[in-house]
Amino acid sequence: MKIINTAIKDVFIIEPQVFKDERGYFFESYNQAAFKEAGLNYDFIQDNQSQSVYGTIRGLHFQKGEFSQAKLVRVLEGTVLDVAVDLRPDSPTFGQHVAVELSAENNRQLMIPRQFAHGFAVLTPRATFAYKCDNVYNKASEGGIRFDDPALAIDWKIDISKAILSEKDKILPLLENAQCF
Repeated sequence: MKIINTAIKDVFIIEPQVFKDERGYFFESYNQAAFKEAGLNYDFIQDNQSQSVYGTIRGLHFQKGEFSQAKLVRVLEGTVLDVAVDLRPDSPTFGQHVAVELSAENNRQLMIPRQFAHGFAVLTPRATFAYKCDNVYNKASEGGIRFDDPALAIDWKIDISKAILSEKDKILPLLENAQCF
């Protein structure tokens, strides 16, 4: 397993070692001991999965307070642009983001610590997205920021005027008005 630093401290790209032969492939998508050896001390307690069609943008979402969540995200089918926005109040990279293409072909994962907003855009006809969380979801603690906030300047790699959004995501506040942490 290869752990790659990104432009934002504590956000990592995880590349598994893939073994291929005439039958197909095998890789270890998560190994707690390998994570701990790399200094990634997470205790994942929940797995989630979603499927979405091309042009869908989910996010940017986060959990506040005692229900804040770290996530290890990956794609089982298709391709997404995955985005993590730093919302740590004292961080020198507050408001900056990391955007990584994750796909069933590249098997990359993104490790997103607590106090980050997270979202993704579907770049293929369909994508199945899976992620581990280190804390349970709590509706009262959920928050979000607009995916198209000009201050974030995220290039979602799709025509955002045609993006498919949930009603909830359409009314999220800009970062400057969001109640983050």
